[in-house]
Amino acid sequence: MAKNGVPGKGRVGAVKSRSQSFNPKTGLWTKSNSKTGRFMDTKTSGGKFKGVSHKK
Repeated sequence: MAKNGVPGKGRVGAVKSRSQSFNPKTGLWTKSNSKTGRFMDTKTSGGKFKGVSHKK
């Protein structure tokens, strides 16, 4: 059974099986699933996704 984490600490480390890469054409970051390779979301407000590892 899942448990609640320590209050006020938030996530520690990156989300597993997800990565993000920068799209130079649009200038935005795109989040993808590492297992399937499918794109999940594009960050439209600028900056990077929080808690997602970077792909070079």
